[in-house]
Amino acid sequence: MRTDARRHHDPQVRGFASDNYAGAHPEVLAAIALANGGHQVAYGEDDYTGYLQRVMHSHFGPTAEAFPVFNGTGANVVALQALTDRWGAVICAESAHINVDEGGAPERMGGLKLLTVPTPDGKLTPELIDRQAYGWDDEHRAMPQVVSITQNTELGTVYTPDEIRAICDHAHERGMKVHLDGARIANAAASLDVPMRTFTNTVGVDVLSFGGTKNGALFGEAVVVLNPDAVRAMKHLRKLSMQLASKMRFVSVQLEALLAKDLWLRNARHANAMAQRLAEGVRAIDGVEILYPVQANAVFARLPHAVSERLQKRFRFYFWDETAGDVRWMCAFDTREDDVDAFLQALKEEMVR
Repeated sequence: MRTDARRHHDPQVRGFASDNYAGAHPEVLAAIALANGGHQVAYGEDDYTGYLQRVMHSHFGPTAEAFPVFNGTGANVVALQALTDRWGAVICAESAHINVDEGGAPERMGGLKLLTVPTPDGKLTPELIDRQAYGWDDEHRAMPQVVSITQNTELGTVYTPDEIRAICDHAHERGMKVHLDGARIANAAASLDVPMRTFTNTVGVDVLSFGGTKNGALFGEAVVVLNPDAVRAMKHLRKLSMQLASKMRFVSVQLEALLAKDLWLRNARHANAMAQRLAEGVRAIDGVEILYPVQANAVFARLPHAVSERLQKRFRFYFWDETAGDVRWMCAFDTREDDVDAFLQALKEEMVR
């Protein structure tokens, strides 16, 4: 087959900026090719999206229903709209992705209010939730209707199942629902060494934004409704939010490739292991401080600003708080031991310059 496409990058170059920088896993690409050819019904009535429902049932129980979407922000906006009224508000951590990294989409596109809470480690608790969980009868205040948590969090920390159960029980007792942003849910499950249902539907989470892209998909996530009684008009909201894929089979088959067997878990375990290797090496370098427990595939560190700037010329990564000198290093399913070791060597060299 002839192609006029050219490669415009060096496939051997890897950095530590984001697990979104990684390409698609070869097994996912093979699945896309398998789904190609011939005609399939559009807009989710295809055989692949139908089979994805069975796969989701195996992970999240027989009442789970998946609604594939294009991206994580879209998943979050659709999910939160389905859980709130026009006057509703969502309680979340100040560091939550929906608050910091989605360009105001939940508020501007979803039309809801975010009520944020500072946290020491990215995790909410019942006590922290109560800082914003009040005023349901006050017409001057947006009504708290949803608690949104992230697993694992934006700071790389992981909720235990008991911690999420406590949040769900607390929220439900106050008439609120619980949304879980699972952009890196696979990494959390690998870290805890438990099935994903153990900290989602089993403990009371109502709706999940399931992440595929950071775990090896080419593109595509899904809103997974775990409690059908908690949502309304999901199909309409997905379309209204411009997240309805016409050729949905190519999103669904990627999630099937990840979830039907253990690819999702293999990818996550590898990324987590590379983060642990990186953290162990960093701890041996004087002048570099690891800021949070390394529980998934992220390492947050503090080091001299000038060192980070020089190191960024050799490896891509981002400042998390440039004023404080805090940086974030992410590992992906395709991060190699050699990549980690080369980065550590470069960090050592820059620290002594």
